[in-house]
Amino acid sequence: MSDMRRREFTALVGGVSLLLAVKVRRARAQQSINLPRIGFLGLAGEFGGGEALRVGLRDLGHVEGANVVIEWRWAEKIDQLPELAAELVRRKVNVIFAPSSTFVEAARRVTTTIPIVFAVHADPVGIGHVASLARPGGNITGLTMLLTDLAPKGLEILKEAVPRARRIGVLWNPTTPSHPPALKAVETGGEKLGVQLFMVPTATVEDFDGAFSTMTQERGDAFFVLASPITVAQRTLLAELALKHRLPGMFGIKDNVEAGGLMSYAADLNDLYRRAAVYIDKILKGAKPADLPVEQASKYQLAINLKTAKALGLDMPATVLARADEVIE
Repeated sequence: MSDMRRREFTALVGGVSLLLAVKVRRARAQQSINLPRIGFLGLAGEFGGGEALRVGLRDLGHVEGANVVIEWRWAEKIDQLPELAAELVRRKVNVIFAPSSTFVEAARRVTTTIPIVFAVHADPVGIGHVASLARPGGNITGLTMLLTDLAPKGLEILKEAVPRARRIGVLWNPTTPSHPPALKAVETGGEKLGVQLFMVPTATVEDFDGAFSTMTQERGDAFFVLASPITVAQRTLLAELALKHRLPGMFGIKDNVEAGGLMSYAADLNDLYRRAAVYIDKILKGAKPADLPVEQASKYQLAINLKTAKALGLDMPATVLARADEVIE
């Protein structure tokens, strides 16, 4: 073969290869466009439930990148959620996964038609996100851990763990829709336990340092945290502040205890996120959110960090330790 023909042949092969590569890219792009799209709303640094959801979807045959697309959206701050939710609507996702009441509220404000699935909603009926647990109505459904029931139980365990506690500070977030009704339930629980509660609002990271100073000035004996996205995202900071001010605390998420917090009483979040995948699966197959009953958490866990208890000089009662599902030493 002459040099000229060799060059012509090489150019022809290169051209065909390039054409095939372009067609493959176009085919993949077209396939991606036609795949079902799940919008995910999250807060950076929060509980890593995204992986639990991905596992739940995979178990049901929905593999990210193969037959489903997940549009991940992570907010650095809560006030960024409305715009991220609006962006998912513009992306025309088939369903929006909004883990808790904070995320559901942001999504609810931008769409009444795209299905919204939650996994750890604290009070979906109480704040009007669903009409009832049995018949949600509208475009929202999922799983709940019913904070109005959970929080008073956590307060009771805190009092048992710290019998000397007479004044307890309650950290709550004014931007979390489910907190106002939960506060009422906690207040009722405090009256039954015979303890004085004082409410300490914490809406931003900048509020935490002042909140612990306030609890110290108010001569608080312990503190109780109503779980919210920000208290999970800032779990290390909260653990450090608790040790600095030598205050024993009860958290609403186990991740806080793993980060150095004293104890938590909470639903099994990984279980709830995996179960939320079932709702997404049904919706992608044509089910309507209005017809999918809201399910309640079935697994609750008491976690205790003994290393933190020792650092606080707290002798954890044997009765409390015996009930713990996980003890970190």
